[in-house]
Amino acid sequence: MTERILVADDDRDIARFVELNLTLEGFDVELVHDGAEALQRATDDPPDLIVLDVMMPVLDGVEVVRRLRAQAATAAIPVVMLTAKSLSADKVVGLTAGADDYIVKPFDTLELVARVRTTLRRTADNRSVSPLTGLPGNHRIDIEIASRAQAQQPYAVCHVDLDEFKSFNDAYGFLRGDDLLMVLSNCLQQLGGEAAGNPPVFVGHVGGDDFVLVCTPEQAEPLCAAIVQAFDAAVPTFYDAEDAMRGYLEVTDRRGEMRRHSLVSVSIGVAIYTGGDRDHRAVVAAASEMKGVAKTKPGSVVAVDRRA
Repeated sequence: MTERILVADDDRDIARFVELNLTLEGFDVELVHDGAEALQRATDDPPDLIVLDVMMPVLDGVEVVRRLRAQAATAAIPVVMLTAKSLSADKVVGLTAGADDYIVKPFDTLELVARVRTTLRRTADNRSVSPLTGLPGNHRIDIEIASRAQAQQPYAVCHVDLDEFKSFNDAYGFLRGDDLLMVLSNCLQQLGGEAAGNPPVFVGHVGGDDFVLVCTPEQAEPLCAAIVQAFDAAVPTFYDAEDAMRGYLEVTDRRGEMRRHSLVSVSIGVAIYTGGDRDHRAVVAAASEMKGVAKTKPGSVVAVDRRA
């Protein structure tokens, strides 16, 4: 999709210059000429990025940034500020208000385009990272699997999911649940980093208690077995001593009835691609399907789909 950029500058010649050059680079550009209009347009239809002049009528650029950051719907929009001043203090004010980057007037076309593209790329990368684990999210996971598929080299996708995680959260709270997710994340990263082979193992965090490994077919089963062993060894230490000793949790359900829940375990579905015209999304779907198979069995389980 064409990325949309809102340009706000009361100097119409500069605004048209920015519009022309960004349009030539393939962006969809909209112009406004005062701060209040910029804020309204961004609120009504959030763009992918705003190029914002500091000195504008009605509302100046710094105040626009502050108000953008104060609203949930616009807080994450990246902003590149334009300023005619080169003093460090002016730059600091803009960045402190929440701007992502700045350009000092006069600027050349190459700098403008480079800063816009860099800010967009950095924003996309940040949005694709789990705030808890710091691991790449869905966008980067898809890129990684697609690139391996395009290289026409064998690869494996491992969909990792926790069992009984909800009961653990219900009993102990989400903060202890986050600690358990970090244990799984650390297991995946450490053991993935130790796995021999090229390219290196890729670890991603889909969200919640779902993770993905992308590796070579030879790495898949030994790596998953090591993950199961390491995670199962760590899990009991996160339970209260009494619960860990008896091997289950007792949690009251919505009907007020006491239910027994096994200790948290890990289910891993593995799909291996060895060649042919199979789309990488089909490989991902097969890994998820095998994860579902693994979850039907008690304890930590690895289920492998060997269809090519």
